[in-house]
Amino acid sequence: MQTRVWNEYHLSRLMLGTVQFGLPYGVANRTGPPDYAEVRAIMSAAIDGGVNCFDTAAAYGGSEEVLGRALQELGVADRVVVVTKVRPLTPGELADATLAARAVQESVAESRRRLRLDCLPVVLFHREADAVYLPVLERVKAKGWLRHTGVSCDCRPGPAAKFVADGIASALQLPGNVLDRRHQRSGVFREAAARGVAVFIRSVYLQGLLVMPEEAIPPALREVVPVRRRLATIASAAGLTLAELAVRYMLAQDGITSVLTGVETVAQIRENITLFNRGPLTPDLLAAIDSAVSDLPENLLTPAVWPARSTAPSGAPAA
Repeated sequence: MQTRVWNEYHLSRLMLGTVQFGLPYGVANRTGPPDYAEVRAIMSAAIDGGVNCFDTAAAYGGSEEVLGRALQELGVADRVVVVTKVRPLTPGELADATLAARAVQESVAESRRRLRLDCLPVVLFHREADAVYLPVLERVKAKGWLRHTGVSCDCRPGPAAKFVADGIASALQLPGNVLDRRHQRSGVFREAAARGVAVFIRSVYLQGLLVMPEEAIPPALREVVPVRRRLATIASAAGLTLAELAVRYMLAQDGITSVLTGVETVAQIRENITLFNRGPLTPDLLAAIDSAVSDLPENLLTPAVWPARSTAPSGAPAA
């Protein structure tokens, strides 16, 4: 597994997303969260395959607790990097600095307990709007409760670029995939890399929309079918699956530290490790993909605005 150096860490290019460990998640999910035995087996396979970073959040149901238990039982808690997120602030907390400070500190304290870690490697704000309280998170950092702070950004590239330019975030989690190239086009990946800001890409399969059987795509999202067919033709001609094309396309983008994928089975994590180990796509394939993908409407690229039965549960932004 290839790695990228960021501060004191060598992070695997594959970051395992664990929202599925705590919630039924994604348009393609048909089985719900795996049981603990399966989670532990997934984690063991990931670590054996060179994966050393994991994404979770306070808002992901039981994900933190399950992840913390598995890391402890596998004896690897001191060898991996966990990225977690402050629970979304309520409107009242967001409007009151005192309430917000208390909520942020309590959220970090609870994450430390659930993950069984005295010091959390990376803590992000789960929502862009809450990042106004990054100075509060820095004060919690000064207590020795966490090492690095940052923000999980929404789909518009402007705020992400501002976080990078202002130097107030050490890490960003951004959506990006072969269909959604808004952040990529903005240049924020390269600028972040130049300033030492980690970029973790989520939604590489667009919550499964890129790789699920075509006949299973919900009616409200059928607009994706023509471009998916063009991508499938390119993939087939190159001897690739759509999943491999999607992953290796993002691995080819400059400035990305790690690409986040979630799984529900051991077979899926092993397949993902195999795909990541094949590295970036060749320049000719990248050019063919960029020519084949036209601009798509925001309502198709943004899971948060999909119809309720086509997206993740409330409180679990796309990962």
